[in-house]
Amino acid sequence: MPDNLILVDVGNTTMKIGVVHEGRREVYTLQTNSGQTSDSLGFSLLELLRHAGCEKDAFAACVVCSVVPAMDPLFRAAIARYVGCPILFTPADLPVPLENRYLRPEQVGADRLVAAYAARVLHPQTPGLVVVDFGTAVTFDCVQDKAYLGGLIFPGPLTALNALAGATAKLPAVNLDCEDLEPTPGRDTSTSIRHGILFGFASLVDGLVAKLSARLEGPVKVVGTGGFAQSIARISSSLHEVTPALLLQGLRLLYEEREPGQASSRTPY
Repeated sequence: MPDNLILVDVGNTTMKIGVVHEGRREVYTLQTNSGQTSDSLGFSLLELLRHAGCEKDAFAACVVCSVVPAMDPLFRAAIARYVGCPILFTPADLPVPLENRYLRPEQVGADRLVAAYAARVLHPQTPGLVVVDFGTAVTFDCVQDKAYLGGLIFPGPLTALNALAGATAKLPAVNLDCEDLEPTPGRDTSTSIRHGILFGFASLVDGLVAKLSARLEGPVKVVGTGGFAQSIARISSSLHEVTPALLLQGLRLLYEEREPGQASSRTPY
């Protein structure tokens, strides 16, 4: 049976924590708060493990992908004190086995590389891939065979919504839940904002995916992931599939395919 793992995707707004235990997987979402202490983070981890029905000493490793450097020492200390298993960060401890064609490879967010790698492993027969990740930013990442080519970055739906509400005096904050499949001329402000953002982003995704796909050697598969992927996929014609936990799957794959004896961190708290 595969090892029991704690998988952590630390984003700018939220962090997803996957608990893989005895073939089962639970995924939790917490706010990213770099101002907390390692103890508060450790207690949160213990509560998650209890909810998942796991003992803290049941895990072979904690595997982390982080784009918030201030969270890294907190996780090192929290895992060391409260869980006690090795902790591995990608790409420092677990390099991503894709040829990175960024002009400055170190500038690519680890989350983008891990998601691209996961898509490549899950779709080995498809030459071209576009991974669209809906988070604080929407990222479009292109993979050709075993090479990461780069991509695009755009503000995410919630980022756009918050910017709109914060920059205007009379426009209300609204939720983005929507069952409509086509945009309509809004007859109230909330509908106007909701349709504007959701269908605007769907059109944006369709347009950019078409242009990026044309630069790849086909066939090309488009994989969506992240918080708004399901909502956009309902109204977009370009997302071929949605894999909500794509990045966590990538972390698990990186761990399982690591080199024998690959270094892990047991940094004391």
